[in-house]
Amino acid sequence: MTDICDVTRRDALVLGAGALASLVVPPAAAHEEETERHGISAFGDLKYPAGFKHFDYVNPNAPKGGSFSQVGPSAAFNQNLVTFNSLNSYILKGDAAQGMEATFATLMAGGGDEPDSLYGLAARAVRIAPDGLTYRFLLRSGLTFHDGSPLSAHDVAFSLSILKEKGHPIIQQLMRDVVGVEATDNATVVVRFAPGRARDVPLFVASLPIFSRKYYSVKPFEESTLEPPLGSGSYKVGRFEAGRYIEYERVKDWWGADLPVLRGRNNFDVLRFEFYRDRDVAFEGFTAKNFTFWEEFTARFWATRYDFPAFRDGRVKREVLVDETPSGAQGWFINTRRDKFKDRRVREALNYAFDFEWTNKTIMYGSYERVYSVYQNSPMMAVGKPSPEELALLEPFRGKVPDEVFGEPFVPPVSDASGQDRALLRKASALLQEAGFAIKDGKRMMPKGEQLTIEFLIDQPSFQPHHMPFIKNLGILGIEATLRVVDPVQYSKRADEFDFDLTSRRFSMSSTPGEGLKSLFSSQAAATKGTRNLAGVADPVIDALLDKIAAAETRPELHVACRALDRVFRAGRYWISGWHKPTHWIAYWDVFGRPPTKPRYGRGVTDTWWYDREKAAKLDQAG
Repeated sequence: MTDICDVTRRDALVLGAGALASLVVPPAAAHEEETERHGISAFGDLKYPAGFKHFDYVNPNAPKGGSFSQVGPSAAFNQNLVTFNSLNSYILKGDAAQGMEATFATLMAGGGDEPDSLYGLAARAVRIAPDGLTYRFLLRSGLTFHDGSPLSAHDVAFSLSILKEKGHPIIQQLMRDVVGVEATDNATVVVRFAPGRARDVPLFVASLPIFSRKYYSVKPFEESTLEPPLGSGSYKVGRFEAGRYIEYERVKDWWGADLPVLRGRNNFDVLRFEFYRDRDVAFEGFTAKNFTFWEEFTARFWATRYDFPAFRDGRVKREVLVDETPSGAQGWFINTRRDKFKDRRVREALNYAFDFEWTNKTIMYGSYERVYSVYQNSPMMAVGKPSPEELALLEPFRGKVPDEVFGEPFVPPVSDASGQDRALLRKASALLQEAGFAIKDGKRMMPKGEQLTIEFLIDQPSFQPHHMPFIKNLGILGIEATLRVVDPVQYSKRADEFDFDLTSRRFSMSSTPGEGLKSLFSSQAAATKGTRNLAGVADPVIDALLDKIAAAETRPELHVACRALDRVFRAGRYWISGWHKPTHWIAYWDVFGRPPTKPRYGRGVTDTWWYDREKAAKLDQAG
């Protein structure tokens, strides 16, 4: 981690003895009651009508060809940012390569100028029952896997079933409301949901990868492997060297290339991901043109390192892109599963020991703003006293949550930027004393007589400077704090097993949150290895608010429920919030073209860019 932390299948009717008991399909509703739609969204609103030609923000005539190479900025499920030893990215086991999602088609696909809408990809349309509990996906004709074998509804049903049974824990949790999957013929797959299902579960299901049922009939799905799986998407696995790089080759005759949802997208012949364990070394690789695109996460680099020859003579460009999405939950998560962190006052004391103002000024060149909320930079962030609508949700829990929830939400303290604010450290010491963590011979002792120790766990050496002043302040409080830097594989294992005291991470937040939040904040996730609930949040009030969020029927209702959750989470002091900036810093070798407008909810990279041969030729001549 640098200045930010990362930052995410079998037919029930044909499995025989391996069939999922939970996927028994009840009788079908009458087809004439169903409404056929070309797209779906959380609240039923779609920007693009049936028959649209392409998304507004793409160049539909963008040229195909060339390559795009980068150090990937984000990872999903078991993918690892700095290494990989597996090409199975939908299970818990192993560290998978970034980008594997490009090798699989999905039923539907989203655009970048709407918060959550999906339009037909493998499915040409979907019919939805009046009660919203049955979705009948109608597949296009001519669908194939990369080996030319047909892709049918039976493959879709297989994929959804095996993911629910054996997929990554995050996937399993998000599919809890899927109670039936059936391929009624080669072109129709029926998905049934539990009554009261979360609003966004159908969207998640429609976005899941489609695997080959035949391929996995002879291969175990749940195994970590470096054998490229049989894909169905716009790219296929090309050359790779485990832990170092992987290339994805565009499927030239792919059936989905000219569909409205993908016209003007997937323009590069080769997508390449480079893997470095140290971002300092990775940046040097970028300056040497070992790869062509770099998103900068380190303020020190942005301020001081862009003086190399290719930047000075214009062969490398850099820009600041506005980020209109929620900034995400970034900070140190405190593992409340451990007894020493059970007391809220202890967790609050840790907040007073972190001097953000000094860190931002001295280490990060004043480039960042403090994070207060998991919904920072969005209308879902709690501000001021609760509105009447928020109070209506929160009042039933009065007495079960801190009184603070009904007033101003917690905001982390502002220091004097000295690096050692004595007033804040006195406040931290008083909180610890109040919790029974007294000082004895200069050491902070826990109530049972042991010294309070804290280990910070990270996997990227470049984040060490951010920890050292924090650790020094904890020492002043009598806490023995240390920093443990481990290799990425060990880090993933320890994080998945919740084997840490404090660790820093950034989780991107959806503009339309729903069931996915339960992986971050629910009691079930707190007890499930591999979920994103690093802090071990297990609060019945938060569980109830998560259900309110998932069941919200309008976007205003959603925002109210999210703000209520934000208040309760912040009152729990489950993390030491970090920092954010509402922009992307990007740098690239000047060999690309792109549309004049980027999508509102994304960078447009690599999605809408293309390789510009004229620019590349000029750059080669200049070099």
